This record gives sequence, structure tokens and C-alpha cells, in this order.
Amino acid sequence: MLAQPPRRRPFRKLALLLGLITLLPHTALAAGGSGTALHLAWIALLLMSAKLSSLVERFGQPAVVGELLAGILLGNLALVGITGLEAARHDEVLRFLAEFGVIILLFQIGLESEVQAMRKVGWRAFLVACIGVAAPFALGVLLGPYLFPDMSFNGHLFLGATLTATSVGVTARVFKDMNALKSAEAQIVLGAAVIDDVIGLIILAVVSGIVTTGSVSLTAVGWIILKAVLFLAGAVIIGQRFAPLVSRGFARIHTGVGMKFAVAISTCLLLAWVAGEMGLAPIVGAFAAGLVLDEVIFKDYEQMAVIPDVRAALDGAPAETHRRVSQVLEKHADHHLEALTMPVANLFVPLFFVYTGMQVDLTTLADWHTVLVALAVTAIAFAGKLVSGLAAGQANRWLVGWGMAPRGEVGLIFAVVGSQLGVVTKEEFSVVVIMVMLTTLLTPMILSPLIRHQQRREG
Repeated sequence: MLAQPPRRRPFRKLALLLGLITLLPHTALAAGGSGTALHLAWIALLLMSAKLSSLVERFGQPAVVGELLAGILLGNLALVGITGLEAARHDEVLRFLAEFGVIILLFQIGLESEVQAMRKVGWRAFLVACIGVAAPFALGVLLGPYLFPDMSFNGHLFLGATLTATSVGVTARVFKDMNALKSAEAQIVLGAAVIDDVIGLIILAVVSGIVTTGSVSLTAVGWIILKAVLFLAGAVIIGQRFAPLVSRGFARIHTGVGMKFAVAISTCLLLAWVAGEMGLAPIVGAFAAGLVLDEVIFKDYEQMAVIPDVRAALDGAPAETHRRVSQVLEKHADHHLEALTMPVANLFVPLFFVYTGMQVDLTTLADWHTVLVALAVTAIAFAGKLVSGLAAGQANRWLVGWGMAPRGEVGLIFAVVGSQLGVVTKEEFSVVVIMVMLTTLLTPMILSPLIRHQQRREG
């Protein structure tokens, strides 16, 4: 009888490895590390944790779920006596790197999206966004007095405003991981999420004005709306006219891949900066930059190095082989920008999701009353966004509705503003954190099988 091979224990090895890398911050601190040295240890820890968390893909879940769970684990190690990462949770360097990561993610999403495709779903995306903002805001304000009887009316307004947010980063990552970015549902969700973000910022500005001054002028609201429309329209229309001129100008200096990459990333960062200066979220600018840029704009630059070599190797090949290989080469040539930005995304995008998970404080689960209220608020949050799917037309309404569901960092930002203005108490903030955590974690788990089912039906 043959000897049985030794049983593998991957999860035991994983736990040991995770324990070892968790000691990195302690090692840096014990060695007197600070500043750059400590940040390097933190970044290494977050990246390795993100990659280890990709084990969730074996269970049919997208990588973003594992990255968020890894962040929650790292952010709450103090509960078991490991305090080396407490400072990292609020570190400005890590915060900046995380924000840079979500900017790169939205830039990638913009590159893989097509303006013409988004125009086809424009009205549907607009209606989805309007319902996805109005329904949860109304539910939050109307049901707020029953959930938080001691909260002021201004607090109920902030609760409603917090529920309007949609974290496009989470949904976009799921569609990207599932190779479904070209679907009508993805285009509707992405378009609606951008519009949702703009409307949400308007509501936040209005509610903040009511809290601070007791009223808000129509002029101020009109100016916010005008800025948003001017930026989005200007970025796409004007950008598509001037981007080729800028690209050709830099191509006269050098046509290499490095120049092409620098022009693309600089365009992304500049539009993100302009959006921030105009009072919009920088991710809106990054997404617009991705829509503006395409391979045609960079036609004066060198091709991918492998393409001329493969074409030369095709000399004398059968006509059918030549045709099929040429189609593959054309596909890769048309997505060279995505390939160039991929290494940057692989570095910074996981940092964003792990860092976002680190902001979740599990001690808020200790109070059962808070948990029950949070579950009720979460149900309202889901219901308000699922209703928005009714405006998706012929597209899969469930997919669109669930795609709008995660709140992520956007909901946390709204809650932080309310806390700073003194209308959101510690308990209420904890409720919002739990709601954000549940909508962010559960949505990818539900969205992934829905996308797979849709792909099976269409394929």
C-alpha cells in the first residue's frame, strides 16, 4: 500500500505567516524606527495582508472582500493586545497613499469605460442616481425619529444625507474582477455613481449649511450644481479636444513608453486636483480623465515592444493564423494604457481597501442596542438603493440596485462631517460605521453571484 502524502495545512501556514508580518511594526518600534522606516513597515504589512487575503477568491468572493476583512483584522489587533498598528489607523501618509489608490482605481475604470456606451445609458443612469439619492434620504429623515428619538432634526437630516452616499470604488472593483465592466449594468452603475456623488455632495453642503447657519441660500446650491456640471462637461468635451494636442507636443520630445505613462498619469492627477479645487471629490476627476484618454490620443507613441516582434514572426504564416493573431495584438494594443497603469494599481489600490477596513472599530459591536439599531439602518440603506434599480430599464434591475448599495469611505466622510458639527453623537456614529461596514462587505458577496448568473444567461 502506497504511503499517503502528507496533508497540507495551508491555513495553519497562513496564520503563522500573518502572525510574523504583524510583528513588523513592533520590530520597527523596538529598533527605534520612526518616520520613513516605520511607514515602510506599515506599507509592507498592508500589502502582504492584502495579497494573503486573496484566499477568499477560492470561495468565489472577489478580492476586495478579503482586502476589507484584512483591514478590519489589522485595525482591531489592539483588542488582543497588539498595539503596533494603532497609530497607522490615523496616519496621514497611509491616508494619502490610500486616497491615491482609489484615484488610480477610478482612472482605470474610466479607461475601460467608453463615453459612447455611457451616453447610451445616460438617462437611465441619471434616473437611477436620482432615485438612489432621494429614496434613502427620505427614509433616513422619516424613520430617524423612531430609530434615534433623542436625536435632533438636524441629526436626522445628516442620517439621511449619510444614507445617500455610494462608494463607486467597491462596486467598480467587483465589476472589474468579474470582467463585467462592459456590461450595460456596469455602465449604468458607474454613470449613476458619479452623478450620485455629485448630488450627495450637494445634499451634504445644503445640510451642513442648515446646521451651521440655520438656513442655506438658493444661490449657494445653484453654484454647487453649476460647478459640478461645468467640470464634468468641460472635462469630457474640452478634454477630448485638447488631450491630443498635449499628447503630440510631448511626443515630439520623446515617444517612449515612459513619456506615454507620465502624460496619462499627470492628466489623471491634474483633473483630480481640479475636481478637488472645485469642491468635488477628486475621484470624479480621475474617472473623467480615464474617459478622456484613449489609445488614439497616443498614436504618435511607440507601440508595445512585443507587437512588432510578433508581426515579424507572422511572415509566411497561414492567412487564418495571421488574422487571429492580429486580432489579439490589436486588442492588447488598444489596452496598452490599462497595462501601463496596472503595476501602479497593484501597489496602491489594495492599500485603499485595507486602509478603509482598518477604520472599522469592532468595539462598537459590544452594545446590543447599537447593533440592533445599526441593523435597522442597514436594512433602510439597502432598501433605498435597491429601489433605484427600478429605473434601469431593460438592464438587470437587481444588479443595478445592488451595485449602488455599498457606502464605503463616502458614508464615513458624511458621518465625520456630522460628528464635527456636533449633530451626530458617538453612538450614532457607531451605527453609521456598522452600516457602512455591512453594506461594504455584504454587497460584493451578493453582487458576485448575481454577475455570474447574468454572464451564464448571456453566454
